[in-house]
Amino acid sequence: MFNTLYKKCLNLAAHKSSKRYLAIVSFLESSFFPIPPDVMIIPMVISKKKDFFKIFIIATFFSVLGGMLGYFIGTFFFDLSLQIMTFYGYENKVINLKNDLINSNGFYAWLSVLFLAGFTPLPYKVFTIASGLIGFNITIFIIVSLISRGLRFFIVSYLSYKFGDLFTQLMNKHGSKWFTIIGILVVIIGVIIYLILK
Repeated sequence: MFNTLYKKCLNLAAHKSSKRYLAIVSFLESSFFPIPPDVMIIPMVISKKKDFFKIFIIATFFSVLGGMLGYFIGTFFFDLSLQIMTFYGYENKVINLKNDLINSNGFYAWLSVLFLAGFTPLPYKVFTIASGLIGFNITIFIIVSLISRGLRFFIVSYLSYKFGDLFTQLMNKHGSKWFTIIGILVVIIGVIIYLILK
């Protein structure tokens, strides 16, 4: 099923209405759909380089909107939330997180995890739903989502624009690893800045 959806998304990237389909995939991926928008962003930018900024904006905006849908699902549809998290194998990791948010350390830990979920290959949709489930602050949720998703999609769009097929090869071989490393470094830098300012 995953391979079929993956190929379908690749085909949609070449469609004349590819931007509309990118918006749909970006929206759905943030709440339950398994294929990330990157699959469409890279070939779209390579074939339409002058549109790389517009493609980045579409992916970011609709991904965050989809994240808000995930948050809504987590807030109001407990059983559906658990089914989605179970599908991705995360139910035991997030079901007891509400108690962790009682103290500030738990709050900042979730803030870091949410950023990493938006930026790295972690299933962002699980953490949008879990944020609603545990009652995480909706305003902070939206801001962190905009930053993490925007940073990720800008990097993917810009590097596709600059390096084309070379970047595609890099993403296929080492994409997950590099996004994870960069995401962790950003979180570490954020923690250091927070401690200095504190």
